[in-house]
Formats: sequence, structure tokens, C-alpha cells
Amino acid sequence: MSFENKEGQNIPNVTFHTRQDNDWVDVTTDQLFKGKTVVVFSLPGAFTPTCSSAHVPRYNQLLPAFKANGVDEIICMSVNDTFVMNEWQADQGANDITFMPDGNGEFSEGMGMLVDKSDLGFGKRSWRYSMLVKDGVVDKMFIEADVEGDPFDVSDADTMLHYIAPNAEVPASVTVMARKGCPFCAKAKQMLEDAGMEYEVLMMGEDYTDRSLRAMVGSSSVPQVFINGDHVGGSTDLAEWLKS
Repeated sequence: MSFENKEGQNIPNVTFHTRQDNDWVDVTTDQLFKGKTVVVFSLPGAFTPTCSSAHVPRYNQLLPAFKANGVDEIICMSVNDTFVMNEWQADQGANDITFMPDGNGEFSEGMGMLVDKSDLGFGKRSWRYSMLVKDGVVDKMFIEADVEGDPFDVSDADTMLHYIAPNAEVPASVTVMARKGCPFCAKAKQMLEDAGMEYEVLMMGEDYTDRSLRAMVGSSSVPQVFINGDHVGGSTDLAEWLKS
């Protein structure tokens, strides 16, 4: 299917049913967007691999940079109920990002981004995209390509921040591919912490397989460290990279 770019159009008028402090609280799109500059990133589902390991963490990491460049709020949108979204927010430690439950898919449908993922047992879900909304009007949209699977190339935090503030200084994006009980993985993480670098960890058997690791780097040894999308290597390679 093709996705319409809705730049210059008003966002859908929707009421979200949220659970806050054990009470039901309805939140309208006017409350979220009126008179504000807001970044929205929408994704297929809470607790899913790409969403949890990359999409949410990087927006969370770059939140101060967005705030420093005129963004009032960042909203994570997903076709999940409020209980799931609340638990996911807590799990991600992303208390300063607003997690909105588009439980009935009304907002996603209004944006033309509701897709059928019944083949995965998901039912109707949101396509992955991001947008900059100013006073309820879509200023910019980054929509993932209409290809098979779950592409994640343009709706990321770095792409959006670069659009808003091309010269903004941002921390490096660091990923450590590890396995439980690996001492060299612990060493690599300690080196990154000593260097003051934040990082995400992908665990073998949970976030990736031995086969996928070999396909990516030609080896099944861990850790494997990636910085800003470039493959650095293992703990010894990381030590050399940090020295240089």
C-alpha cells in the first residue's frame, strides 16, 4: 500500500483513553498538540525488538537536544492499550517521553498509517513513521518505505533532530551485542562507561541469534560494538578506538 504524506494538514481529532495513578483520564489531541511543537514517533508495538532496542532508547537519549531546539514534547504512539504502554514506558525508563495508547487505532487510521499485521497475529497496527507537529499541523513526516517486514531507516531520532537542528551536537549512538555471562562484554561496557558514553545492549537469544550475528560481522564472538552505525569490533578493538 502507499502512504500519504500529510504535511500541511491537521492531525486527526482523537481522544485517548489513558490510565494515570489508577484513574481513567481522557486526553484529547488538542491537549497534546495545541500551541505546542511536538515530535511524534509511531511504531508497530510495545516491547517489540526494534521498538525497544533502538526506536524508543534513542529518542529518550536525545530528548535534551530536542528540548534545547524548541520541541515541547515527544510522543511515542502505538496501537496498544494504556496498561501495556504504561508498563513499557517504565521498562524503558523513558519517563519524560509521553506514551500514548492508540488502543483502537483511531489516530493511526486518521493519519493513513493503520496497517494489517494479521499474519503476525498483531491485527491492525501502526506503520512506523515520525512527524513534527506545530500547533496541530503536520510540519514534516518521515515515513518508512513500503517494503516487506519492519523497515527502520528514516523515522529514527537522529533523522528528526537533524531536520530540526542540522548543527545540533548529539551523543554517539552505541550498540553492544553481547551474551549473558560474557566477561569481555562486561569489559566493553565498563570501557564505554568510563568514557562517559551511553550505550544500548542487545542480548543473544533475546534480541538476535548466533546466525544473524555471523551474517552481520562474519563471526559469532561477542561483544560486537557498533558506534554511529560503524562496526568497531570486540573489546580489544573498542579499546583501540577509544584511544584514537
